[in-house]
Amino acid sequence: MTGRIPEDSIREIRERIDIVEVVSSYLPLKRSGANHQGLCPFHGEKTPSFNVNSTRQIFHCFGCGVGGNVFSFLMKIEGLAFPEAVRRLGERVGISIEEEALSPAEQQRREDRERLVRVSEVACDFYHQVLLEEKDGAPGRRYLRERGYDGDTARIFRLGFAPGRWEALSEHLAQKGFDPQWARELGLIRPGKEGRGDYDLFRNRLLFPIIDLSDKVVAFGGRVLDDSLPKYINSSESPIYHKGRILYGLAQAREEMRRSDQVIVVEGYFDQMALHRAGFANAVATCGTALTEEHGRLLQRYAKKVLLLFDQDKAGQKATFRAMDVLLPLGLSVAVVALDAGEDPDSFLQKQGGEAFTGRLSAAKPVLEVYMDAELAAHGDSIEGRARAAEEIVARLQLVPSEIERSLYLQSLARRTGLDQGLLQQKAARTAAAPAARPQSQRPAPPAPPAPVPQRRPAAALSREVKAQELLLRLMLEDAGIRTEVAVAGVPSLFFDPDRQSIAEKVLACAPEGESLAESELFDRLNEEQKAILSGILVRDEKAFAEERQRIVQDCRQTVLKETLKRRVRDLDEQIRRAEQSNDQQQLAACQVERLNICRQLKK
Repeated sequence: MTGRIPEDSIREIRERIDIVEVVSSYLPLKRSGANHQGLCPFHGEKTPSFNVNSTRQIFHCFGCGVGGNVFSFLMKIEGLAFPEAVRRLGERVGISIEEEALSPAEQQRREDRERLVRVSEVACDFYHQVLLEEKDGAPGRRYLRERGYDGDTARIFRLGFAPGRWEALSEHLAQKGFDPQWARELGLIRPGKEGRGDYDLFRNRLLFPIIDLSDKVVAFGGRVLDDSLPKYINSSESPIYHKGRILYGLAQAREEMRRSDQVIVVEGYFDQMALHRAGFANAVATCGTALTEEHGRLLQRYAKKVLLLFDQDKAGQKATFRAMDVLLPLGLSVAVVALDAGEDPDSFLQKQGGEAFTGRLSAAKPVLEVYMDAELAAHGDSIEGRARAAEEIVARLQLVPSEIERSLYLQSLARRTGLDQGLLQQKAARTAAAPAARPQSQRPAPPAPPAPVPQRRPAAALSREVKAQELLLRLMLEDAGIRTEVAVAGVPSLFFDPDRQSIAEKVLACAPEGESLAESELFDRLNEEQKAILSGILVRDEKAFAEERQRIVQDCRQTVLKETLKRRVRDLDEQIRRAEQSNDQQQLAACQVERLNICRQLKK
C-alpha cells in the first residue's frame, strides 16, 4: 500500500495504544520505579537495560542505545516501514486506516499489486489443499513422508502439490473468476500456441510458497519427485516478486533470528526445512540466486551474525565468497559452517543428529579465515604464489569496517606468508586509497542507506559536554522559561552536537512563546537517531538531572566555545603545515602565535 495516512489517524492510534502492552507481547517486562524493564530484544544481554515508560509512551535501551515511541518499536522489531507499523497498531486497537486520496497512477499500482497478491494466495490455497486432501496430491504426501516430513511441516510452510494435469490451476482460477492475464503476469500459467489454451507452469511438482514480510505469498519454487530435469523451477520475477529481495523461510525464522541474534543461510528449500524441523528455526534460504545486498539488509534487521552453510564444493565456495563481499561491508559478523564432503544439512541431521550439528555451528570459522585458507592453498607455497595470494587477501580485507580487525588479519597473514607486516600494511593503505583499482568482485558493496532505526551504539559513556547538552534538553522539555532563555541565546550557541542541536530547535518549534509542549508531536518531527537520544533523556530517573540550572546553561556555552576553539586549532595546524612547505615565515609566525593563545585559553 502506498497511500498517505492522515495525521488524525496517527494521533488517534497513539492516544489509544499502550506501549507497555505492545512491548509485553514480545518480551516479559517487570515494573521498576517509573519504568518497566526487560532484556533488550535488539542485543544480547543478561542484565535488563531495556526500559519502557508508560507515562511518556516511549522505550529506550541503555545497553545498545535504541529508543523511540511505539511506532519506532514496531518498525524495529518487525522490520516494517512507518506506514505498515501504523496499520498494524491501528488493527490492534480497532482503528481502520482511511488513507488520503491517491493519484490515479498510484491507485492503479495499488490495485494491480493487491490483485496479483490475491491470485498468488488463491493459487497457494489450491496447491496446499491438493497436497493435504486430494487424490492428486498422494505422490507429494508420499514423497514428504519418505523424507521424514509430516503434515505439521506442510502446514507451517504452506507446502503444496501441483497435479500432473496441464490446466489444473488455469481451470481453478477461471472458476474463481480471475482474469488469466493476472496469472500470466505472475508466471503461474503460460499462453498456449496454435490456438491452444493456457497451461500451468508447475505440473507434478512439490511446491514451496515464497512468503514476504507481510506474510503474503508472492511466488513459488517447484521440485520434481524423481530424477527428471530441471530439478527445480521457480516463479519468474513479477511486480510483487524480486528474488534478490526476499529470502525463503524468513517469515518463519525472524523471531528466532531476533532472539538468538544469528541466522543460518542455506541454499535450498529442503535444507531450510530440515533445519527448522530439527529445532534450528533461525534458518533461511536464498531463492535460487546469489546473496544480494538487499538480502544482507534484510538479515541485518534481525541478526548480527550470519552463518553460511552452502554446498561443500567449488560452486558452494564461490557462493560463500560472493556472500562475504555483500555481508562484511554491512558490519555483520560472518562465519562458515563446514560439513563433511557430500553432506547437506538434511542428510547430516538424519545421520548425526542435532547435537552434532550444534557442534558444527560452534566450530564455524570466520569467513575471512576461510577465504585466506582457500587463497593460500590455491596459489601454492612458492614465492610468487604467496605474493599473489597476499595481494588478493589484502584487497579483500578492505571489506571489513573495523580497523582493529583488519590489523589482526594482517598480523595473521604476515605469520602465514613470512611477509613483513609493515609491508602488508602499506599495501593495505594503498589499496584502501584507490578502491577503483580493485577488481569489481573485490570492492565493498556501497554503504547501506540509513536504517529505519539507529545502529547499536554504547549509550552509557556520555562525555561531560554531551551530558550537559542532554541536561539542558531535559530542562527545555519541562520549563518554558528555559525554552525562552535558549531561544534568546540561540540554539547554536548552546548545542554543538548536530542531533541534539536539531532536537533543541524542534522543541522550540513545538512550543513557541511559552506554549505547552506536546512530547508526542515532538517525536513525530524527529528522525530515528534523534528519537533514541530523546527517549534516553526522558526515561532516566529525574534525580540524574538534579543539577543547578544556570550552571547547565553555562556548561553548554562553554562546550560550544571549546569545540569552536578546537576546530580553529585544527585549521591553524593545516595552515602551519602549508606555511612550512612554502617557507612563508611571516604566515608561520602569525599562525603559531594564534595557536599558542588558543591553547592557553583552552587550558583555562
